[in-house]
Amino acid sequence: MKERFAIVILAAGQGTRFRSRRAKVLHSAGGRTLIEHVVRAATQLSSAGVFVIVGYQAEAVKAELQRASFGRLRYLHQPEPRGTGHALLVARGVLQRAAPSLLVLCGDTPLLTPQTLRQFLKFHAATGCVASVLTAELTDPTGYGRIVRAADGCVAAIVEQKSASASEQKIREINTGIYCFRSKELFSALQHVTADPITQEYYLTDVVGLLQKSGQPVAAFPAPDAGEVAGINNRAELARADALLRLRKARELMLAGVTIHLPETVRIDPDVAVGADTELEPGVSLLGRARIGKDCHIGSGCVIADSVIADHVTIRPYSVITESRIASGASVGPFAHLRPGADIGPEARIGDFVEVKQARVDRGAKAMHLAYLGDAHIGKNVNIGAGTITVNYDGVSKHKTVVEDNAFIGSGSNLIAPVRVGRNAFVAAGSTITDEVPANALAIARGRQANKPGWVTRRRKTKASARKGASKHQ
Repeated sequence: MKERFAIVILAAGQGTRFRSRRAKVLHSAGGRTLIEHVVRAATQLSSAGVFVIVGYQAEAVKAELQRASFGRLRYLHQPEPRGTGHALLVARGVLQRAAPSLLVLCGDTPLLTPQTLRQFLKFHAATGCVASVLTAELTDPTGYGRIVRAADGCVAAIVEQKSASASEQKIREINTGIYCFRSKELFSALQHVTADPITQEYYLTDVVGLLQKSGQPVAAFPAPDAGEVAGINNRAELARADALLRLRKARELMLAGVTIHLPETVRIDPDVAVGADTELEPGVSLLGRARIGKDCHIGSGCVIADSVIADHVTIRPYSVITESRIASGASVGPFAHLRPGADIGPEARIGDFVEVKQARVDRGAKAMHLAYLGDAHIGKNVNIGAGTITVNYDGVSKHKTVVEDNAFIGSGSNLIAPVRVGRNAFVAAGSTITDEVPANALAIARGRQANKPGWVTRRRKTKASARKGASKHQ
């Protein structure tokens, strides 16, 4: 489109059909809020500026977009929810100065792509019309405004479902709520729009009829993919959009060489990266900015968020990994939990029901069963026995445990931090270690076992006598 245009995104409404205290555009699908999806598509176009009209929970909407690092947006405020036409009227001064043409988008269309918008803008420029409407052909158009075309193919009117005649209800071409206008003609027509007698709202759809009646043609461009322009009006539609966005991401990865078993079951956020020849089993969730290397295997039910996984890593089923790093050749799980700050070295092994938090585990070290490693540095080739705990919290502060290279920690040990176990040292099973263990030493810190022969027999006789005496006095 050669003529300069600005983009306006309508995001002021509450979305009452969502039955939510949160603004509709702040609900998420495919790993992003609805408004973020739309803004991302808009900012990929070469426009004269992107304006977001906010109203209900305006500060929350702005905070969400600022969190997503959209620095080039301008915000306009609709003080009360009086319809889409009213939203543009309150911003008239700013928008008329912004550009000769306006592309108007809805903040609840997360499937919309920049490619479709570019086609729409090219179509609008080619027609020379003062306005164009992006439309869609639906098998079931129930609930949508119908596009009534004139004999020359231009839009004669947009008729809402509740006002449509029997013949108009059979029309399958619907209004998506996405428009391109010449600014001057748009605002001139908006001044003549009257409020709906029931809702007292001013609707942008009425502009189309006014332009047509004044002899200014309005064109209609059917979207290549009707599903892409669907608005989200309730939780069921939100779920469908989420599923489509997730499949879109899964397809992108599969075409790049990733194997995904049952792609309809995985949950992969849009900023996730996965290397070729990695295999994802059913039910995997890759969230945030997770980075998965090449030739990895991620087992069923794993949840990996904002973590970096190197090449040739195996994550066995139902492990949860958050803000952690795993080096090449390591294995984790099943049922392991890597909390923020876990750093698993090359060839290290973290087994079932092992929890690691703010801890570094060096090359070749292993903790295979039922251990907790928090605020620790575990050296190379260390063996952590089942049931071992680094006791890192004294009720006030966290303290660090260091286990040096090649040390062996026996099962059921408690390492009371701050403490250090030296290189090549052994800690006997069941020990509670409170002091430093020197290199090459054996540490035993447990109560001495004492056997009392015949104790069980004597105890049984004592209990039997007590029961017998009690029965005589009943």
